[in-house]
Amino acid sequence: MRTKPRVVIIGTRGYPSYYGGFETAVRHIAPALADAGWDVVVYSRMDLRAASAGADPRISTPVTRGVESKALSTLSYGFTSTVHALLRGADVALVMNVANGFWLPLLRLRGIPVVMNVDGIEWERAKWGRTAKLVFRAGARMSAVFANTLIVDARAIGSYWKKRFRKGSVFIPYGADEGQPGPAPLGLTSRGYVLLVARFVPENTIAEFFDAVPAIAEHHDVVIVGSTGYGGALDDDARGLADRNERVRWLGHVADDDLLHGLWRHAGVYFHGHSVGGTNPALVQAMMLGAPIVARETVYNREVLGDDGIFAEPDPDSISERICDLMNDRQRQASESEAALKRAREHYTWEKVNAAYHDVLAAFLKRGTL
Repeated sequence: MRTKPRVVIIGTRGYPSYYGGFETAVRHIAPALADAGWDVVVYSRMDLRAASAGADPRISTPVTRGVESKALSTLSYGFTSTVHALLRGADVALVMNVANGFWLPLLRLRGIPVVMNVDGIEWERAKWGRTAKLVFRAGARMSAVFANTLIVDARAIGSYWKKRFRKGSVFIPYGADEGQPGPAPLGLTSRGYVLLVARFVPENTIAEFFDAVPAIAEHHDVVIVGSTGYGGALDDDARGLADRNERVRWLGHVADDDLLHGLWRHAGVYFHGHSVGGTNPALVQAMMLGAPIVARETVYNREVLGDDGIFAEPDPDSISERICDLMNDRQRQASESEAALKRAREHYTWEKVNAAYHDVLAAFLKRGTL
């Protein structure tokens, strides 16, 4: 017989995973819930504990099966995780990604309340084909109907859901780590280089930034972190930029948080080109590390940085101009760094994020359970 309330977390690659925003959130939320007295179950696609010295032994990580493909992995793993949760039982489910909205009726029929983190507006992402976009839209409609509570990571996303699906939501953004201070990594000069950290997909303004790099690299070093994950034209473009210009470095995908944190902390400018998805974890992490930021002009980036942030239009001339202006103004670099860190500490700490998730989940428990 269970003595603790149980929360099951469905829809990520597992715990502890370093893959993306959902996984980063769960890496912080799950131990915090365990601290607060929950029995925490995080469904996983593979056993990730052996590769991580930081795994919390209190977190249960059952591995279920699914289809390993771009189109079917989320749906298939979501289904098998849901079936397992139905058999095992839970007091509340925290579900990530609206593609899993199809399985919410099963949880509700079992009497398990559902809290759904909807992430961004997936059907607007250029990386998805027509069928995938239809699946995301249908999953979103199912989520609006069958989730007890929706969580959005940006107020603009909440407004969209209210207008499109007539469903209210709770705003909980991502958090960020302050990290450990240290020297600039890889022999770089502190505040002397421009940094990009992003997955190579069109909506992250990768092609436009690459077109701006030659003008930027005339006077400043450029460090590019990221890849498509499967090769292709954008990877080839990044490699070509690095091969042709000694000021440009392409590091590919970097999984070392200490290295990433050092790159953000010492960057002269971090360019954030993400255009969809709400509050982006990379952006709030860069802010918490005091990076001077130039961001693509979007309602989401403006919500996170505030109206005093520096924004560029998605074209090479605007990007290079904004970046070079900031790189050439040390006083502005310092003020932007200070403002970003202050805003991150006020709004984007994991302590606040974890507490907000706990409050939403605990609202479904009987009084006095926790």
